[in-house]
Amino acid sequence: MSSSLKSPPRKAPANPLTGILTRARPAERLCHVTGVLLVLSGLAHLVVFAVDGGPWYGPVSWRKPVTFGLSFGLTLMAVTWVASYLRVGERPRTVLLLVFAADCVVEVGGITLQAWRRVPSHLDMETPFDTAVSMMLAVGGGVLVVLLTVFAVVSFRRRPAGPAGMALAVRSGFAVLLVALASGAAMIARGVVLVRTGHQQAAYDSTAPLKPLHGVSLHAVLVLPALAWLLSRTTWSERTRWRVVAAAVGCYAAAVAAAGVWAVLTY
Repeated sequence: MSSSLKSPPRKAPANPLTGILTRARPAERLCHVTGVLLVLSGLAHLVVFAVDGGPWYGPVSWRKPVTFGLSFGLTLMAVTWVASYLRVGERPRTVLLLVFAADCVVEVGGITLQAWRRVPSHLDMETPFDTAVSMMLAVGGGVLVVLLTVFAVVSFRRRPAGPAGMALAVRSGFAVLLVALASGAAMIARGVVLVRTGHQQAAYDSTAPLKPLHGVSLHAVLVLPALAWLLSRTTWSERTRWRVVAAAVGCYAAAVAAAGVWAVLTY
């Protein structure tokens, strides 16, 4: 491994908001701004839904730009912040974050484009253009899997920095996030097979059992580290704070397991 990957971590800011405004590197600021814009895009489409109406569920609805804008925006900001605790060199961290931000924009952009065209964003191969968009989103999903897996591996290879419980929270957050990525990949793979065999509607319906698992596990990388940071602002002992984080990890794991059982029973 190169020396850049062995460099000591930059001291994580005590306050994430302060770090964003004053101590974050330019690339990190860009990622946070991009995340905010994606969240605002999701909220804007919630207003569009309120005005335009239409179904909330289904392959063609305003729900998709709303939920994907919010989810990708929050995930981008969370990963950018959590990455400050990882023991990885500045250059690899910057490259990974910038590619991740660009991929988030591509994913939300493609989904939003198809929503305005009133056609499904995923698993739609009715026309050459729709096929190109669907494949672009699928490839983008593959890039997300690779990038976030790299972050997860880094977190387990070297203990993350931060207050009591942060290392456990970061590692658990990335581990659970990998479950979200695996369930998302399973939805796409299953849907593509059904589309290719001429079962278009069945392809859309096939994603329903895995959506709860995907949704529950997606934001652990934000919730658990945020809890560890909030606990660091208390006067509790390090041992007590670690135990609270460990209990939260257990609860989150139970929720993911329950969603997984639901997916198996209803798939």
